[in-house]
Order: sequence, then structure tokens, then C-alpha cells
Amino acid sequence: MSEPESAPAQPPPPPSSPSPAGPSGTGAPVVPPPVGRAALPLAEGPPPERADAARNRRRILDAAARIVAGKGAAALTMNAVAHASGIGVGTVYRRFGDVQNLLYALLDDREQRFQEAFISGPPPLGPDALPAPPTPPAVRLRAFLHALADRTAEQQELLLAAESASPQGRYHGAPYLTLHTHVAMLIGQIQPHANAALVAHLLLATLSPSTVQHLRTTRGATADQIKEGLDQLLSLHLTD
Repeated sequence: MSEPESAPAQPPPPPSSPSPAGPSGTGAPVVPPPVGRAALPLAEGPPPERADAARNRRRILDAAARIVAGKGAAALTMNAVAHASGIGVGTVYRRFGDVQNLLYALLDDREQRFQEAFISGPPPLGPDALPAPPTPPAVRLRAFLHALADRTAEQQELLLAAESASPQGRYHGAPYLTLHTHVAMLIGQIQPHANAALVAHLLLATLSPSTVQHLRTTRGATADQIKEGLDQLLSLHLTD
């Protein structure tokens, strides 16, 4: 006598979706993650690579930065970078392809360093490490604008080249969106009823590459004078 066939296995029930009120369905509100590195649209870093390849990439970018700082972006060639870095020109070409790609990589590298400083660096530019008392947002905003003024002046040629290639493109890229999100967050903490998003755009416009070039070249303003002007602007509109 044959044994009865066993019933076909039933598929497992689909996982239950969390309640809109909270992950456990208890009615507790869902708390969004704090604004930080994971919540900001950051510049893309290089893909994972071997330690020796990462060292070569760093040497090439550092050499390119020295050339641009000393002689200007027009002096940047693949041969010049190979000579300054001590790395074969063939390796430089394989890593970056051409000068334009090297310039974009240099900009992205500097952007990542700047982001690290104001997102996770020491105060007043970066956040405080708990349990230290928080730095007032007005102090952090002032430190951020001063640092951005220095960065724009130091990388003026690179930033101008990128701005000229796509005047409106900077407003849609991750680097600008990160700066804007950070400034808008601080403005909202200083003046909760302000139009923080709009004010953030207006503040960042004062430090666009073309504006800083005009102030320094045409108006003869020094870096310290530009920072003093930023302080006066903040005191007029954004006080605690």
C-alpha cells in the first residue's frame, strides 16, 4: 500500500510592512536620521583600490595641486605632473586619461577634504564631539564661510575653469548641494522662521568663484577684507 503524498509546501507569508506610525507598529513616530555625512549629497570618492595604487593617486594629485598653485591651471600637463610626482607618465595617463579628467579629480579630491572638515572635523567648523557643549550655530556658520572664502581663493583657477565650462552646472552637482544643505541647516537653527533654503543660496552666491575673483582682482580686496565683509553681512541679518 503506497503512502499518501505529502501536501505541497506552502510559500512563507510575506514579511509584514512596518506601520506608518513607527517601525514596531506601536504608534511611536519615525525619527529621521540626523543631518550628517550620510544625509548629505557628497562628492564621489575614488573606488576602492590597492594600497600602492592609492599612494600613486595621492602623489599625482598632490603634484597637480602644487603645479596649479604655483603656475596656474594652464601649466598643468601630464608630463609636468609625472615629473613633479616622480611617477611614470604612462601611469599618469592610465590613471586619469587627460588633463581635463585630472582637473576634475583634483577638484573632487579637494571638495572631499573640505566636506570632511565641516561635517566631521573639529569645531568651530565641524561638530562638537559629545559630551562637549555644542558650538552655537552662528559661530559654526561664520567659521564655515571663512573656510569657504579661503578655499575659493586658494583654488580660484580650478573653480573658475569648472564654472566657465558649465555656469549653471555647479548648482545641480553634489558638492554645491552639500554646501547648501549645511548652510541652510545652520541658518534654520539660528533663525527658525527664516527662509533658510533661499538665504543659504544668497550667502553662497557671495563666495562664487567669479565673485571672489572680481573682489580680489578688480576691487583689490584681501582675504581678510572679504572675511570682514562676511562678518558684517552676518551681523546685519543673522544674529542669535
